[in-house]
Order: sequence, then C-alpha cells, then structure tokens
Amino acid sequence: MRHLVCAYTVNIEHHFLRNDPVGILTCDSGCVLEALDNAVAEKGLTMPLDLGAKGSCHIGGNLSTNAGGLRLLRYGSLHGSVVGLEAVLADGTVMDCLSEMRKDNTGYDLKQLLIGSEGTLGIITKVNILLAPRPQAVNVAFLGVQSFDEVKEVYKSARKMLGEIISAVEFMEHACLELVTKHVGGEQAISRHPFYLLIETSGSNQTHDEEKLSKFVEFVLGEGLVTDGTIATDGAKIKALWKLRESIAESTRHEGTCYHYDFSLPLDNYYELVEAMKARLGQLSTYVVGYGHIGDGNLHLNITSNGYSEEIQKLIEPFAFDWTSNHNGSISAEHGIGMQKSHYLSHSKSKEAIAMMKKIKASFDPK
Repeated sequence: MRHLVCAYTVNIEHHFLRNDPVGILTCDSGCVLEALDNAVAEKGLTMPLDLGAKGSCHIGGNLSTNAGGLRLLRYGSLHGSVVGLEAVLADGTVMDCLSEMRKDNTGYDLKQLLIGSEGTLGIITKVNILLAPRPQAVNVAFLGVQSFDEVKEVYKSARKMLGEIISAVEFMEHACLELVTKHVGGEQAISRHPFYLLIETSGSNQTHDEEKLSKFVEFVLGEGLVTDGTIATDGAKIKALWKLRESIAESTRHEGTCYHYDFSLPLDNYYELVEAMKARLGQLSTYVVGYGHIGDGNLHLNITSNGYSEEIQKLIEPFAFDWTSNHNGSISAEHGIGMQKSHYLSHSKSKEAIAMMKKIKASFDPK
C-alpha cells in the first residue's frame, strides 16, 4: 500500500470550540494535542485523548494511527470520540464528513475508515471531536506489587471497587523506574518492588473519590496483594508520579539502540512475552522492559543494546509477532503497522480481511 503525500495546507493553530452543551471541538489536523487540551480547559472541558508525547504530537497523526493513550480505559478510542472529519484523497478530492451529530445513520460511516488508516486512504485535514467534562477531582495511587499474578488481582479489584471514577491503570516493572531515575531524574516513589501500578481516578467530588481510593488501597494492602503504596491528591505529587510513567520511553533512548514494540495481549499473557524475550536474548541486550496501559491490554516492549545488532533484531522478529499471534493478541495496539510491519499483517488479520482492505484501498486510490 503506497502512502499519500499531501500538499494541502493546514493551520497548526486553528481550532474552534462550539458554544453548546455537548462540547464539540473543530480543529485542523496540525494542532498539537497539548495545546488543544489547554485551550478547552478554559471552558471546563478535556480532550478524550492523553499521551506522553502530547506536547509534540498532532491531532491528525493521532487520528491516522488511532492512538489510544493513557486514558482509553475512561474515554474509549477515537472511533467513538470523533463525530466528523475532513480528508484529502489521492486524487485531490476533499471528502467532507464533518458531521456535528453524535448519531448519524445515513449510509456508510466513512470517517471510521480514515481513523487508523495511517494515511493509506487519505490525509485527514480537519476533525470534529467530542470533548468530555474536565474532572474536578483527580487522585493517583502508586502501588508496589511482588508478582504479576498479584498485579492481575489488583487490577481486577480496582475495576470492581473504583468503578465509575477509574480513569487509568498503568503497569511498569522495576527496570523501567531504574532507567527513568538514571537518565531523566526523579525520586523513587515507594520502596523497591518487581512491579508497580499507577491507578488514577477522575471525578467531580474530591471527598468521595479520595475516600473510595483510600478504601481500595487499604483493601489490597490488607489482602497482601500490595506491599507498599502512596496516594497523591495534590497536583504537584500527581504530576511527579505520572512523570515516572511518562518518561520510560524517553529514558530507553539513552541506552544506545532501542527496539520499540507495541502489542495488545490478553491479561493472563500480558507479561509472559516480556519473560520470553528476556530468556531469548539473555546477555545480548542491556534491558528488556515491559510497561503500558494494562487497563486495555496494551503492552509496550522495549529492548535496548549498546548499538544496533542484527543478531538481536533477528531474535526479536518474527519471534515476538509469532508469539503474540499464537496468544490471540495484536502485533500493533496503537502505533500502527507502517512500512516495517506491513508484511506481518497476517499475524493479526485473516487473509479474507486483508483482501477486503486491499479492495477498500483500491476504491480510494485506484492508481
């Protein structure tokens, strides 16, 4: 599938918030995600997408890869948040699907084909996106866990006990924090543990939410599922805890060469791939770390070495893709297929699905 080159100009600053109770933002695809979130914050609203790279990523790129981010657990994917978009097709046609309606069952929902298509069907130039009320109460628990089986139980308990206020559940192993403190800075939040969970709640009543989170932490400590933890209720401490999680990808880049992978896996198999890669690579790599959005099954697997090694690359691929496919996962949770993984698409899609995608591509771009 050839990728499109677009000469259509978009304004990197242009955005417009409609003055209605629903809260729909219209913006050009060149707008930076963090700038959009700061703009709508003034109206008491928030973008339904949050990424560690929010300060540099563009909303058009987010849509083209269907980025999931840190709070998909709360707000769902962009397939649900985007109510309309505009795109330039291969022949220069500007396809206007800029609906403002949340419900529009008139024919095919063409915008859904563009979301996640990585520029193969057209270039997204403008979007109408549904915003959410900005949380008035945000709290974070940072918990230390001794085994991955206990990680799973803590997550299940969080879903059950925190219910409607849970907004993120992030997983990381100790080597991730070791890399962050080594290369980015920051203090160890709690005592050393093999695994950590960052659990965020977002709601409208600080007293209610803080009490609910405290009871949850007391429960998992009492059950022995967690052996140390801290709760942050003020903005500065919350930001410091989130920095530990959001700095992991950056810290791995300081270790020489980093091989980045992005998978979706069932919860029971979530960490097994990391263990398999550690055993497979042995001393060839400097780090093999797993972290990610465990709340939606998204694992980021990062492997580092002092320099690029073809031997390491061949030990990773196609093994990691085969392993993921054999465990009913996806070889790309949110980073997309791109050029490098296109020949592995059959690991996640049937031959019939791939054939249909080729037909769709041909209808959008016959040449």
